[in-house]
Amino acid sequence: MKNLLLASTSTVFGGSYLDYLLPELNNHFKDAERLIFIPYARPGGITHDSYTDKAREAFDNLDIEVVGLHEFNDPKAALQNAEAVFTGGGNTFLLVDQLYKNDLMATLRERIFEGLPYLGTSAGTNIAGVSMQTTNDMPIIYPPSFKTIGAVPFNINPHYLDPIEGIEHMGETRETRIAEFHHFNTIPVVGLREGSWIAVNGKTNTLKGSLSARIFEAGKKPYELESGSVLNFD
Repeated sequence: MKNLLLASTSTVFGGSYLDYLLPELNNHFKDAERLIFIPYARPGGITHDSYTDKAREAFDNLDIEVVGLHEFNDPKAALQNAEAVFTGGGNTFLLVDQLYKNDLMATLRERIFEGLPYLGTSAGTNIAGVSMQTTNDMPIIYPPSFKTIGAVPFNINPHYLDPIEGIEHMGETRETRIAEFHHFNTIPVVGLREGSWIAVNGKTNTLKGSLSARIFEAGKKPYELESGSVLNFD
């Protein structure tokens, strides 16, 4: 049974890394003594070691050992034997490229569908969707495919931003960009605002946090879905 937490962000305004999620993480990873961290998204070009140290510091609060996937000689075997996995945010193009080039995307998908406890933030949440095509990130590298894990039957737009009233120019809004996506694709998209996350338990996908999400379906007017609601696109 799938068991995922898919968060829009790792850090809410004024907080520290993952602190707003700690109560959820304590339960989510209650049976794990060691967690594998996937640092491939490298926000701002941070090194794999430095990024893993950041995750390690956060999970010290839960008495969970953190090991970076890059530290293993055989990363595929490491995922096959993992107790839990966390994929951090950063650049989704880079993350997806590295997962494919290291032949890890299929293995990660297989383990997730077996029930591996998984946490994603930002880019790590993007890859849980059907494709990475609704990321906000710059295409700094060209991955072999935009297809991702498909742990949920929709795409996610983390860090979703609403238009700001009174601002005359913001370029394209997120809503406009997602509408462009739906000119060529029919995959539903969840605009996930900061401090929100999706809890996936088996086939049930529940919106969590204090804010609503903006829902986009091809051929329909966007609408709001309140926290605590089940995401169902049947």
